[in-house]
Amino acid sequence: MEDGTPRAGRARLAEIFRFGLVGGVNTGTFFGCYLLLHPWMPYFAAYSLAFVLSMIGSFFLNTYFTYRTRPTWKKFALFPLTNVTNYLVQSVGLYALVTWAGMDDRIAPLVAAVVAIPFTYVISQRILVPRNTGQAQETAGPGTETDERQHSKLA
Repeated sequence: MEDGTPRAGRARLAEIFRFGLVGGVNTGTFFGCYLLLHPWMPYFAAYSLAFVLSMIGSFFLNTYFTYRTRPTWKKFALFPLTNVTNYLVQSVGLYALVTWAGMDDRIAPLVAAVVAIPFTYVISQRILVPRNTGQAQETAGPGTETDERQHSKLA
């Protein structure tokens, strides 16, 4: 619940920090998979497969750690939509960096990934964080949208 208080601001900063940590882990997972797959297939196929594998890990890390919400099949089904923009930005960037700028195809995915970070945060938050349904918190029971966000002592 964002209410404009200093506490809400700290909570948002903690969430952004957690998102950054997850992004770092996800980028490392992606890049490791990419480097393992790259010798066995063309760079773009290795990139795409590594992207899908790291996206699955990213879903669980973001639901549990970043946004402290429960994963659901609906969110899992929608989560790839958060990565469509990311994928498009990274794909265009990868192609441009390798083809037009002559960048090494082992490094270009990292550069393209950095550009996509802000887009990914905004879109993933919209899908993974429950919206206020207008119900009072007291009337909402376990498992409802208003009860879904989990509070943690980590932030």
